[in-house]
Amino acid sequence: MKKDIEIPKVEGVEVAVARKKTETGEYDWHVYLINRNDFVLDNILITSTGYGQKNGEAQKTSTLRQMIEKMDKESFAIIERIDPQVFHLSNEYWVSYYVNGKIHDKKFIFMPGSIVEQNLSNIDVLNLEGVRHI
Repeated sequence: MKKDIEIPKVEGVEVAVARKKTETGEYDWHVYLINRNDFVLDNILITSTGYGQKNGEAQKTSTLRQMIEKMDKESFAIIERIDPQVFHLSNEYWVSYYVNGKIHDKKFIFMPGSIVEQNLSNIDVLNLEGVRHI
């Protein structure tokens, strides 16, 4: 039965949106998956989508699915490049992965207006400024 299914708690895994200055002085923005655990993550599936409204009209981005076969302990990986023109949307990253044969799964949602200058902080493992979702 559904009540008998153990759902492990996701800890030590983060999604971050961070920026890096280019040679032209502009910023490139990327979404990162960060594993702060002392164990490997296997068969990571990430689904990303953006949704919301602009000027009273519904907007939705394409849904992207990506697979990372293995992620070492205390490491990070780029999920995707993100355009600042979608920061007004809810940007959702649904991350599923295995640890010791058990599936872990969590949605990370960056709400509209959360990826802004005043919310930026240093993300140590990336050595970049960005917004973390824990």
